[in-house]
Amino acid sequence: MHAKNNLVRLSAFALLLSGCQRHHEPAPLLGTLEWDRIAAPAEASEPITKILVKQGDEVKAGQLLLTLDPRRTQAQLDAAQANEQRLQAALDELRHGARIETIDAARATLARARTTAANAKLTRDRAAALRKRGLNSQADLDNANTALHQARADARAAEANLAELLHGTRPEQIAQAEAALAQARDNVAQLKITLSRLSVRAQRAGRVDALPFKRGDQPPVGASLVSLLVGDAPYARVYVPESRRASTHAGERFNVHVDGVAKPFTATAVRIYSEATFTPYYALHGEDASRLSYRAELVLDGAAARKLPAGIPCQATPLAKR
Repeated sequence: MHAKNNLVRLSAFALLLSGCQRHHEPAPLLGTLEWDRIAAPAEASEPITKILVKQGDEVKAGQLLLTLDPRRTQAQLDAAQANEQRLQAALDELRHGARIETIDAARATLARARTTAANAKLTRDRAAALRKRGLNSQADLDNANTALHQARADARAAEANLAELLHGTRPEQIAQAEAALAQARDNVAQLKITLSRLSVRAQRAGRVDALPFKRGDQPPVGASLVSLLVGDAPYARVYVPESRRASTHAGERFNVHVDGVAKPFTATAVRIYSEATFTPYYALHGEDASRLSYRAELVLDGAAARKLPAGIPCQATPLAKR
């Protein structure tokens, strides 16, 4: 009976000693497993016509993932290209100047206007002579004067039109036409880019993480069509308490225990952010609940880590230094 009591006492002491040792060991750094993510946004609000991948698929850079209906954008591009051609023709006309046929027609118009003005002057002179002799009314003379003024004005307009054709296009008109053409070309280029991006391709090699929409949906502009997990390996996003920040450095090695995986992964701290934040709720333990913490990223080693999904809780403990 006495020996049994001693065994109980020794067991209790061993448990107490073990608890004291564990109390002095640093608590694990808590966090979640993460991957770098990239999203392919919708360039235009068009219905999805094809989805060529499914969640979990490994994809290569440039691989076609899904397509949006291109008909509306194609029609806009066709109209923009037609407008570009019209403005190019208008600019060419300004640069080349008037055709010789147009100049000849303007000269003929001027000759006709001058002849009309000469006839109007003869008519006015005869009306003035008759008025002096009292053979017509003052109204007849006034009408003849008005017709003469109108004929002379038409002749001056014909002269100005011919002078404009002979002198050519003003530099300001050419500059305005060039600016309008440049704007039209930029619009065509932008529509071509939009049309090409209606065929959504992977920006980088990775794994399809999410396809929020299905075929036939019409996502709004800017909505994420495909979310990809990219990078060579996942990383543990953990939080370093303020009291341990000075002793934790980039390059330090850790064991990372991932929930649901029996064997821990080794990992290397690649970055520790300098901006402090309050400890997240899932990383609270003991006195750390009231302290600031610093986010750290630990990249996991090994090919097996590439199969792990994002968002799984994990714990990181420093490897013993030799």
